[in-house]
Amino acid sequence: MTIDLPLNASDSQGSLGPDDEVVPYSDDETDDELESLEDEGPPGSGWSVKANDRRFCKLPEFQKKYFLCLKKSKYSGNAIKTYKYNALTFLPLNLFEQFKRAANLYFLALLILQIIPQITTLPWYTTLVPLVLVLGITAIKDLVDDLARHRMDNEINNRKCEVLLNGSFLESKWMNIEVGDVVRLNKNDHIPADILLLSSSNPNSLCYVETAELDGETNLKFKMGLKETDERLQEESQLAQFDAMIVCEEPNNRLDKFTGTMHWRRDRFPLNLDNMILRGCRVRNTDVCHGLVIFAGADTKIMRNGGKTRFKRTKIDELMNYMVYTIFVMLVLLCAGLAIGNSFWYAEIGSKAWYLYDGLNQSASYRGFLSFWGYIIVLNTMVPISLYVSVEVIRLGQSKFINWDLQMYYREKDTPAKARTTTLNEQLGQIEYIFSDKTGTLTQNIMAFKKCTIAGQTFGDPTTSDGVTLDRGRPVDFSWNKYADRKFEYQDHSLVACIRSGKNKEALEFFKLLSLCHTVMVEQNENDELVYQAASPDEGALVTAARNFGFVFLSRTQDTITVSELDQKNTYEMLALLDFNSDRKRMSIILRFPDGRIRLYCKGADTVIYERLSPNSRYKEVTQTALDIFANETLRTLCLCYKDISKEEYDSWAAKHKAASVSTGNREAALDQVYEQIENNLMMIGATAIEDKLQDGVPETIAKLAKADIKIWVLTGDKKETAENIGFSCHLLDDDMQIHYGEDVNEKLRIRQTARREQPPAFGRIRKKVPDPFFEQSGRNALIITGGWLKKKKRRRLRLKRLGRRPASSVPQDATQPIDDWEKEMRQVDFVNMACECEAVICCRVTPKQKANVVSLVKKYKDAVTLSIGDGANDVNMIKTADIGVGISGQEGMQAVMSSDYAFAQFRYLERLLLVHGRWSYIRMCKFLRYFFFKNFAFTLVHFWYSFFSGFSAQIAYEDWFITLYNVMYTSLPVLLVGLLDQDVNDKLSQKFPKLYLPGQQGALFNYKNFFISLFHGIFTSLVIFFIPYGAFLQTMGQDGEAPSDYQSLAVVMASSLILTVNLQISLETSYWTFVNCFAVLCSIAIFFGIMFDIHSAGIHVIFPSTFTFTGVASNTLRQPYLWLTIILTVGISLLPVICIEFLSKTIWPSVGDKVQRHRKKYEMEEEEKKKPAPFQRGRASRRSAYAFSHSRGYADLIASGRSIRRRPNVAHPNPRDTLREVPQADNI
Repeated sequence: MTIDLPLNASDSQGSLGPDDEVVPYSDDETDDELESLEDEGPPGSGWSVKANDRRFCKLPEFQKKYFLCLKKSKYSGNAIKTYKYNALTFLPLNLFEQFKRAANLYFLALLILQIIPQITTLPWYTTLVPLVLVLGITAIKDLVDDLARHRMDNEINNRKCEVLLNGSFLESKWMNIEVGDVVRLNKNDHIPADILLLSSSNPNSLCYVETAELDGETNLKFKMGLKETDERLQEESQLAQFDAMIVCEEPNNRLDKFTGTMHWRRDRFPLNLDNMILRGCRVRNTDVCHGLVIFAGADTKIMRNGGKTRFKRTKIDELMNYMVYTIFVMLVLLCAGLAIGNSFWYAEIGSKAWYLYDGLNQSASYRGFLSFWGYIIVLNTMVPISLYVSVEVIRLGQSKFINWDLQMYYREKDTPAKARTTTLNEQLGQIEYIFSDKTGTLTQNIMAFKKCTIAGQTFGDPTTSDGVTLDRGRPVDFSWNKYADRKFEYQDHSLVACIRSGKNKEALEFFKLLSLCHTVMVEQNENDELVYQAASPDEGALVTAARNFGFVFLSRTQDTITVSELDQKNTYEMLALLDFNSDRKRMSIILRFPDGRIRLYCKGADTVIYERLSPNSRYKEVTQTALDIFANETLRTLCLCYKDISKEEYDSWAAKHKAASVSTGNREAALDQVYEQIENNLMMIGATAIEDKLQDGVPETIAKLAKADIKIWVLTGDKKETAENIGFSCHLLDDDMQIHYGEDVNEKLRIRQTARREQPPAFGRIRKKVPDPFFEQSGRNALIITGGWLKKKKRRRLRLKRLGRRPASSVPQDATQPIDDWEKEMRQVDFVNMACECEAVICCRVTPKQKANVVSLVKKYKDAVTLSIGDGANDVNMIKTADIGVGISGQEGMQAVMSSDYAFAQFRYLERLLLVHGRWSYIRMCKFLRYFFFKNFAFTLVHFWYSFFSGFSAQIAYEDWFITLYNVMYTSLPVLLVGLLDQDVNDKLSQKFPKLYLPGQQGALFNYKNFFISLFHGIFTSLVIFFIPYGAFLQTMGQDGEAPSDYQSLAVVMASSLILTVNLQISLETSYWTFVNCFAVLCSIAIFFGIMFDIHSAGIHVIFPSTFTFTGVASNTLRQPYLWLTIILTVGISLLPVICIEFLSKTIWPSVGDKVQRHRKKYEMEEEEKKKPAPFQRGRASRRSAYAFSHSRGYADLIASGRSIRRRPNVAHPNPRDTLREVPQADNI
């Protein structure tokens, strides 16, 4: 992500002042996409759609190759496919994927070797049984996951929609819809594809849609069909004869852009995004609408934004693979050494011993070659196949614990937490960076009117009607107002008393302004209720507040607006509406009062309002003080003012306004200039303070995660002011932080780049392992940048290429620009290093692709484990790119959840997911792997020591059935339960002490150091287990005269010692004892002895004489007391060093977890220190204005055109008994 060199005047500000209103799309295309755009010519020339003509899309010119010479239409069908397998491909594809895992392939090769008689030393079933078990369990798990995807796809593909076929509308499944079809949608229907709106039941083809699944915003958006199609395409017969040709841009992922042209009846009509309804939206407050399918299925914008599904693996998985390769190399070296030993032994001893002659005249080197493959089979358990089965079982169990956690269950929405994958649980304990969306993830996207200042007096704290301040307030009773919204809560009774008395003229003017100066639209629903629709939630909150205080917005026409002022209805003539945009940061309305007066009402950000106040304006200082107090409470502020205008002044201004409105040049700039002429000499009334409601527990969660050394970045499509305000609200930012913006960042990057260029070439191109810090001064830093700052140079390169020019190869005109690819990469590294030095990073006005790119940069250059959390379709790419993706399931739709690895309903559950489940999963998995490697080294290397006494003949040291059942039955259950249930401290202490999370981030519990410790531990244990019984058996005689010094008795003693040692070792490793753990250890030992006595019995030998050859060995051996002493001595010597080291480490070098566990009772009694509120500091530059927070322009253009006004006479005269309500959420519509 390099910094762009501006190409035109509009970009000339560069990073110093990116246009926050315009979302940049320069990084939405890859290099390949840009080249394809160049080949295709201008955008819009490559995608043609013929209405009501399915055969058109199947013409030869629209066919493309997809396999060898086979062709298919370039137009996608509307069916979506997220599953991986079908009935025919499941078995071959799944086996192919599983055999891509090195260990599985290794065991398949081993099985083939065991079938060859010349080299086999173990029966083939010792490998086949575990291999089939591994492949079967993994295949079943994959099948279950894929069946869930099949069900999800079928549910969506089989949704119903009305499609125009053969002249009439017929019900059809979504998957049968094709490009060019005309569809009919009813109220509350989901949109099946990207469609061009043709007409609707509303006047002028207006259609309201909810875009929550696309962008997480719950306020309604409006879409408009063309006037020509709306007038001529209302009836079914008219729609059946519709034969227009649409030529538009190719399918792409740009959610906020569409360009095309409709050719119909020898005329051409321009099309833009306002005419399109995208898949993922939902029709609201519109009875019926008709549309033409432009993009279907995989071509729709929501699917294009999904990004590629990436196969995610944990760091432990990768480490485990490398360790398996290491073990395999060790195995080959050991086998090679033993094979050489066999060749040497045979040449020196074996060939000269007549009693060892086997009738095969083979050379010593050939026998060594066969011995090599024989030892590969004997020592194969160094690479344990049961490891992978056990890992899958543990992960499945940990996923179930997440699903069953009642503390992550959201009762209000009946939404439990859901682990949608079973392969990433331990990675949750290693997160270093969290990338979070804002709207719907950190916030509820609900605005609440909290406080206000009117004529220097502040309202909003709990008070009585007499103005006495209370410690605990009670909500105001608005029953006196028949229009009041019952959901509205306010605790300052003095403001209501002030308004109802009518004595405070400024308070009346304040709420009159709020009820008149807005672009909210009102409509009537089926229950004759009036419904407010606002362009942004905060504007809706202000109009709702005015309504509750007695100033009720009732209706509007193209040039009038009607309000009820304390039960008195008044209609005002609207002379002009000066709408909001991101540059103006304010809006105004000019009204003619019933008595003929002309007045301008204005509301906007304090930074622009104070510049335009009259010198005679009162309340400036007191209002500024109140604004500072509101800002310190992280409320979103807005200044209100007015201006009386004479008729002459207005007439003169109106003429200029009309001229600017019809100018053919830069119309917006001309209008802004005219607006400036009237918006001056304003008189201050007061200011409002709105709370953007955070989800419950967000500040506390962020604080806890920060203590765990997890850095949180907020990536949002909202404006800079919005994002910064929420940063303060959720305590991600505070006034003690030094905040750096794009200008500061550019300067620091320029200095670093210049210094690098000045270094000698030999040193300048060496990347330092530890980079120099960017922030030399002490203190805490935060970074706030915009999407415009993150633009790439791809678009610039494409434009220059089209113009036939090449970028200069020497130093660019702007010395801040990188010269070559190496400098570009170093620029990215510098940016990531700078951002990672900050405690908080906020990227605003970023596109879905930019969100994913930011995540990719941190993964690439920091090699850090990342987590992305979001709630809308615009977060899907980010969720898929991060190592862990979390979806917030709620009112914003299921698009993010469907692409996520974990899902829950509230952001605060992230704390428990990481600090409890993630940490426990990581600790359990690490402990499991360390122990598993140890027990297999201890088991396998006994063969190695035995080979020195068996002529390196690849003879096994144990009975073959013991080898088969060792990992399956004798040692599997205790370690599985440790992997599932173990915990060093309980969940409450895990959350109370976030520092316990640090070992996971550092990878301290499982790495190559731990691996080699397990290896040397296994070597030591195998030495003890072989040589102590060997020494005990040497030159001994039993009490009854029998000689128990045979090979089979030695095998039984070694096996018994090994089973007792490894089961007692896991007992020492267990931190959290339950009845199940105790039972598993004892049961494993009992099963070993029980099975051993059974397969050593005479009865089973009679039935299978060649398979069970250790007849009577166990009973004969284990009745010798001195052999039991040998077993006890062996086990004791094996475990004594472990006990001593464990005691010393916990006493002298205790970990954080050891300390917490030692003082657990004391910590449980302590209360956490309460956080003191930050003292107010006057004059801090932390005031954040709310009016710059609208997500888009208002409805002023619609209001002025009259197109949005519903032709229902009873709307203007509502029944007094009707209630008004705002609709911020889908559920209320």
